[in-house]
Amino acid sequence: MANKKIAVLPGDGIGQEIADGAIKVLEVIAKRFGHSFTFEKGLIGGCAIDQTGSPLPEETIALCKNSDAVLMGAVGGPKWDLGTVRPEQGLLAIRKELNLFANLRPVTVFKSLQQASTLKEEVIDGVDILIVRELTGGLYFGKPSERRENGQVVVDTLYYTKEEMERIIKKAFDLARLRNKKVTSVDKANVLESSRMWRETANEIAKDYPDVELNHMLVDNCAMQLVRDPRQFDVIVTENLFGDILSDEAAMLTGSLGMLPSASLTDNGPGLYEPVHGSAPDIAGQNKANPLAMILSSAMMIRYSFEMLEEADKIEQAVSEVLANGLRTGDIADDKTKSLATTDEMIEAVISHL
Repeated sequence: MANKKIAVLPGDGIGQEIADGAIKVLEVIAKRFGHSFTFEKGLIGGCAIDQTGSPLPEETIALCKNSDAVLMGAVGGPKWDLGTVRPEQGLLAIRKELNLFANLRPVTVFKSLQQASTLKEEVIDGVDILIVRELTGGLYFGKPSERRENGQVVVDTLYYTKEEMERIIKKAFDLARLRNKKVTSVDKANVLESSRMWRETANEIAKDYPDVELNHMLVDNCAMQLVRDPRQFDVIVTENLFGDILSDEAAMLTGSLGMLPSASLTDNGPGLYEPVHGSAPDIAGQNKANPLAMILSSAMMIRYSFEMLEEADKIEQAVSEVLANGLRTGDIADDKTKSLATTDEMIEAVISHL
């Protein structure tokens, strides 16, 4: 029996609805497998700004650091777009505070949802990609990042250490060993010095993984190949900016951001798990949100942080069965959908399959 403390940060918009759904699913898993999960909620994002003035209060940081894992909804919304303090600052800050350097985004095309993609079914059939993105370095965090000369010049700094490159590339190779043993390292080595160092580092690390195939690909070509022949990829590893763009592009292979979970991991300490989609404030509180990405994020959480492999498989299998039975929320509906499921109905359907 495992006793685990889970920090839950619902965030903004639909975050509360989908977070409550994931908690219900995890409570079923705990009961079925004899585990004990304790959930404690904290503030992050716009709601945290409204209540405390900060997008990431100190209380939330302490809660996360004293938990076994963190489950997060989504942050942001037009209410805070014009403020100097923004919800997204809380997201960047929690990544730094927990040293979450490895972002994992699985891109799996469910057969029952192939028609939702804008690509031909023969192109996406069988797609199963894991994108491993470096999360705490690069352009998003490099200093200086500022405007100069009366706002007529702007500077952003791309900064990486070799150690930062090594740890994320090693993570990708370790994960590839659990999959199909193929790593595609993505860079812009024909232009950027940082990418040339990245490619050199990947080649060095590959020597320690003779059982894993390493390929290099320029980022612009990778963007093209993801829509041309996505089945060629197994694990993609890349730096922060490239990973941000490519993972969102790859997300659309599935037809909807509402289906995609993600994990952000560190070497020591709690991992953070969240859906890829945003806070969708336009449908918040209307019982319309798709909770499946959040539920799948909870499956990733118990798989990677708690090593509950069978339990994670059961959640993912339940989601697959619900979709195969034709249940759809609005974001994944098509012309054949007879009636739309509410958020609550989708959650209850997953629970019934568990």
